[in-house]
Amino acid sequence: MIDPNLALPGRSQVMPISGVHYVNGNPITLPVAGGLASLVVGMGCFWGAERLFWKQKGVFATAVGYAGGVTPNPSYEETCSGQTGHTEVVLVIYDPKEISLESLLTVFWEGHDPTQGMRQGNDLGTQYRSAIFYNSDAELDAILNSKDRFQQALQNAGYGLITTEVKPLEAFYYAEEYHQQYLGKNPNGYCGLGGTGVCL
Repeated sequence: MIDPNLALPGRSQVMPISGVHYVNGNPITLPVAGGLASLVVGMGCFWGAERLFWKQKGVFATAVGYAGGVTPNPSYEETCSGQTGHTEVVLVIYDPKEISLESLLTVFWEGHDPTQGMRQGNDLGTQYRSAIFYNSDAELDAILNSKDRFQQALQNAGYGLITTEVKPLEAFYYAEEYHQQYLGKNPNGYCGLGGTGVCL
């Protein structure tokens, strides 16, 4: 991880985006509307991870961006340089009356390999690390509970320790418009997502 004192300076201007989900037409901007909730997760390359979540019943909208680092409003190129401290993430906006946080966490854990450290498959670098950023103590409790249960399931299947970063969400920075719902715009595009086959 980059020394915060050596991180790129970034910028004050936010990333210009349409604010509309390409696949379902719902708004993807924060703060979320009343009655909805949000979760921010990193699972490696954000293209495939975002599609995994927008297909879930009860998910209102998704967006991709950067979180967990130092540089404000980074670009994709800056994030990929490893000099921002950010990882590629998906913002999941959902209706808790239709899909529970626990169900979303199951999608998260089963949708990638959380034991790989600063990589996901062939994608290498701090920007591909597994991460969950929470908004409340209640969310943290649910995350840690699911993590403990999935760790046991992984160990039973011969996998190592979970390396997923779990920390409060300090900021979510939207990625460039062309990254938003990328696999909706480019159905045959790259998707490096791959789980372990272990169930929570």
